[in-house]
Amino acid sequence: MSDYENDFSRRLFLKGAGATAGAGALSMLPIQMAFAAAFPERNIQVFVPTRAGGGADRNLRAFTGVWKNYLKQNFEAGFYPGAAGRVGYETYMGKAKADCYNLIFGNMGPEVLNWVVKKPTFPLDSYFYFAQVDADPACVFVSSKSKFKHIDDIIAEGKKRTLTVGTSRLAHPASLGALVLAQKTGAKFNLIPLSGGRNTRGGVTTGEVDFGVLPASSVLRKKIKVLALFDDTNPLPKRMPDAVLTNDHFKLGLPPLIAGARAFGIKKEAVEKHPDRFKVLTDTLQKVYTDPAYKKAVVKTKAPWEFIKYGNVEDCAKYVKYVTDLGQEYRTLLTGKK
Repeated sequence: MSDYENDFSRRLFLKGAGATAGAGALSMLPIQMAFAAAFPERNIQVFVPTRAGGGADRNLRAFTGVWKNYLKQNFEAGFYPGAAGRVGYETYMGKAKADCYNLIFGNMGPEVLNWVVKKPTFPLDSYFYFAQVDADPACVFVSSKSKFKHIDDIIAEGKKRTLTVGTSRLAHPASLGALVLAQKTGAKFNLIPLSGGRNTRGGVTTGEVDFGVLPASSVLRKKIKVLALFDDTNPLPKRMPDAVLTNDHFKLGLPPLIAGARAFGIKKEAVEKHPDRFKVLTDTLQKVYTDPAYKKAVVKTKAPWEFIKYGNVEDCAKYVKYVTDLGQEYRTLLTGKK
């Protein structure tokens, strides 16, 4: 990943995505500029490496429902679940044309951790993320009927016996949070992948597992109580009044561990070939975040508006590096093999 970042900074975004795109536009012939001005002339295809109906789908529809008004074209989403996101990325990198009409939209953390566990068939520096949509912190949650009323109760019990921890998948930032917490406190946790947020919530509320870890927005429901956040602040104190900030409480010394960081990605080749088109994409998408229609769309999905956060190319690269480095440290545990 360090090679990717060095190459990324040196070759493509030395002075920012906008500057690169602008320089590319200046080098075009008049006829090329005329064609560029028409972009996009057809719908934008979005590859989603998860099943329909989840957090990525929810975020994508809310965002593109407004973005299309600025691009004057619609978005067509294709869902490719399987192998913890690997199927979607392999499909995108293998079949999508490098023309800026094809994007990928996924949760950066879990999908990057996929490459830590097992490298993909394509070079890691052949795509990058350019627009983060949200920042959804990892959390520790229990059933409202659980005997655990405070995160300290979980740690104390975890020092007596091994607690089972439900998670959507092993290679996930929320899983990393649990592993770091166990290491720093001396508690013993056994991660149980339950395949998706819905199943993880079910495993916790039915008592199949002792507690769970997921992005916070996934558990703001009845019958569930959030006991801890892997963040520096509690963005929703009224909805998560019992949430302890693990960094402060346990002195973990970690930056915020964002478990839900959905973002748009693109092939690097597409930007190198069509910097003018990429500039249109980045210029228009930034307008979405301040559009009142977007906030209305997010609120309609019942997702917390407080978790919406724009992140540019550099922000995304920084997040990817942090999660990758942490994943490398805990790689053995993330694979489920000791």
